[in-house]
Amino acid sequence: MAFARHGRGVRRDFTALLSQIHPVFMLPPIAASWFGSALAGEFSLSLGALHATAIFAAVYTAHVKDGYVDFYLRGEDDDHPLSEAGCKRALAGATALFFACLVALWLLVGPPAALLTLPTWLIAYHHAPQLDTNPITTTTGYPAGIALAILGGFYVQTRSLEPIALAFSLVFLALLSGVKVIDDQQDYAYDVSIEKRTVAVALGPARARSAAYGLMVLALALVVGFALLGIFPPGTTLAALAFGAVAAVSRRADPEVATMLLVRGAYVFLALLLAAVYFRPL
Repeated sequence: MAFARHGRGVRRDFTALLSQIHPVFMLPPIAASWFGSALAGEFSLSLGALHATAIFAAVYTAHVKDGYVDFYLRGEDDDHPLSEAGCKRALAGATALFFACLVALWLLVGPPAALLTLPTWLIAYHHAPQLDTNPITTTTGYPAGIALAILGGFYVQTRSLEPIALAFSLVFLALLSGVKVIDDQQDYAYDVSIEKRTVAVALGPARARSAAYGLMVLALALVVGFALLGIFPPGTTLAALAFGAVAAVSRRADPEVATMLLVRGAYVFLALLLAAVYFRPL
């Protein structure tokens, strides 16, 4: 049962499977799941780990499916570490892990926990080739997964959805959609050549960039507004200021550097929000 496209053996297969874990894109959804748990206050580590594992399996599914489509179906990539059969086996394994976690969530927490988590796999599996060809879905797919991870992580701990979890999900949906538009600008010329309709292709680079920063400003304004309404702790405004500073610097950079700055800024944003919510320093 080989997985690797190049070579044979357990080590080659393990390396090929490991290659589909992309930390830059894998860590935020898992962190979002734990962030949702942290919003609940005191939380169960075992339930948090169960939900985070489901999110890992969903994102892994997305990575394998995306690589399979880009190399074997579209011919966009020059190489791929997994064989065609290996891709299908890896997809089957990740899907089996996800649905095992889903059944456990259903039994241990309740049907709503499973129903809140299921869309993360649906988005992941259908990202390529269905969702990544439309300007709206190619932009919001990953942010929607983050938002759902927060909601699911919160629900498995509390068996309820409260305003604070819904508000944070909305903030991250808007913020990361803006970052995704900037990220997609890196491939603008290639996307035009293959008629892939990202926001940058649909609106043009200049208007897409304005829309992206508009979404980020909206997200930061929501943080301040929710803090003023008492939904968020006051310390969350510091996270908004920190990300705002990074976003201001990134505006003067090209799409590649801007994406690098914004992604790292998003990590800082999440860390400061977690500190503000869990430790409440202000």
